[in-house]
Amino acid sequence: MPRAKAPARSALDYIPDTKNLNVMRDASKKCEGCDLYLKATQTVFGEGQTNSEVLFVGEQPGDQEDRSGKPFVGPAGRLLDECMIEAGIDRSKAYVTNAVKHFKWEPRGKLRLHKKPNSLEIGACKPWLEAEIRAVAPKLVVCLGATAAQSLLGPAFRVTQQRGVVIEPSGLPPVVATVHPSSILRAQDEESRAREKQQFINDLKGVAKLIGQGKKSA
Repeated sequence: MPRAKAPARSALDYIPDTKNLNVMRDASKKCEGCDLYLKATQTVFGEGQTNSEVLFVGEQPGDQEDRSGKPFVGPAGRLLDECMIEAGIDRSKAYVTNAVKHFKWEPRGKLRLHKKPNSLEIGACKPWLEAEIRAVAPKLVVCLGATAAQSLLGPAFRVTQQRGVVIEPSGLPPVVATVHPSSILRAQDEESRAREKQQFINDLKGVAKLIGQGKKSA
């Protein structure tokens, strides 16, 4: 007789029945929905107001986020803030989070290098992201990079093909995807970095229009 498969682990057992972000944040500190908590310093929950108009989703915390406990405080986060300002998006009206709440890394000497989370880890953490979206109820969800986009829109979604296209998935606010700001930082040279940054700013200007923000023309 074949052995029954063990039930898949997920964050569901740790999510409180509430839309209070502070309560959820406290509960997330105890999450053991996958094994990533074993090597992470702490859970990095999202940050922002309950009534934020736009919710940004990245892949996972990086080294600086893991140490500070706050999302998007490293180089990619600073670039995101800079580009949001350029696009006219009010940072105080945005909520930022990640598809995966623990830093996945591998050692390289004294460094801790980012390692892409796998589908099981992304799936295990998805209930947290869905809970955040329900609590915030934004006008628009912006997925930064493939991992974030595929966590909400499925593994067949390709940012390269559907970048900037507004998708209206069942049970979610409208969703639009663009690149992760870390990809801009990895550009091969200054010229390509400047070009990709401007394209990212243009994407964010489109986001600003969709949520009714953005710089007014003179």
